[in-house]
Amino acid sequence: MIASTQYKLSAADLETVLALVRSGTLAEAGERLAVDASTVFRSLQRIERGLGQLLFTRSRAGYQASELAQSLAEHAERLEAALEAARSAAQLRAEEVSGTVRITTTDTILHGLVAPALNELRTRHPLLGFELHTGNELASLTRRDADIAVRATKRPPQHLVGKHLGPIRVALFAAKQGDLTGYTDVEAGQVPWVAPDDALPEHPSVLWRKKHFPKVAPTYRVNSILTVMELIGLGLGVGIVPLFLAKSQPNLVQLTEVLDECQTELWLLTHPESRHLRRVSTVYGHLSQALSLD
Repeated sequence: MIASTQYKLSAADLETVLALVRSGTLAEAGERLAVDASTVFRSLQRIERGLGQLLFTRSRAGYQASELAQSLAEHAERLEAALEAARSAAQLRAEEVSGTVRITTTDTILHGLVAPALNELRTRHPLLGFELHTGNELASLTRRDADIAVRATKRPPQHLVGKHLGPIRVALFAAKQGDLTGYTDVEAGQVPWVAPDDALPEHPSVLWRKKHFPKVAPTYRVNSILTVMELIGLGLGVGIVPLFLAKSQPNLVQLTEVLDECQTELWLLTHPESRHLRRVSTVYGHLSQALSLD
């Protein structure tokens, strides 16, 4: 079977292949396409002649898709999803916003700031959906791994655009119901510490502790600031926590004034080409107003 160098797959061709991959028989594929089985068969023969290779193995059990047929079916599914999204968008009223917005941040910022703000936004725009990625690394907004980033940094990447949301202030905290009598116990080295040394070795809180308490080895090493706060609340030790996170925890007591050396900045970031998309600009605009560190 020799392929025609001029043959170009059409959307209808992909639809035929997808229907046959999903059903496995000419009759069922015809039902999906609203045509008879013979029409599906002729379409398949034409596609295979054009491509110069068989897409399916015929047997009594039905049509078994080749690797190429499976690959074409995947492309057809993406085309199908894009068409459905376009139809949905065309049916929206002017004031409606729909689609999925991917947000990357840390679990600390997600729980303390972003999630409460999204709950309010979801009420106003029920057709919006969100993919939330948490991690200490910054997902690539250039490759569109995410649409929006909410990050603690003093130097945001230059290729992104964004808004400075304010300083992230931190202090040393302990559990209210613990055995700790005050900061003097911390100075005397009589309390265990909870800290993210291995996960965030350059975190300002880690650097501050190593400077002011060089002989301290944390009893509990964890992988996030949120977990630091949770373990402190359980009475397992002292640790440094952002004020915006601790203010909603009545079981915590602040042991120091704000630690200026640990301060960093909160930024709301997006890619210049993404901010003009309606779904992205809507979420970005809402977060820029709703995220408050006070």
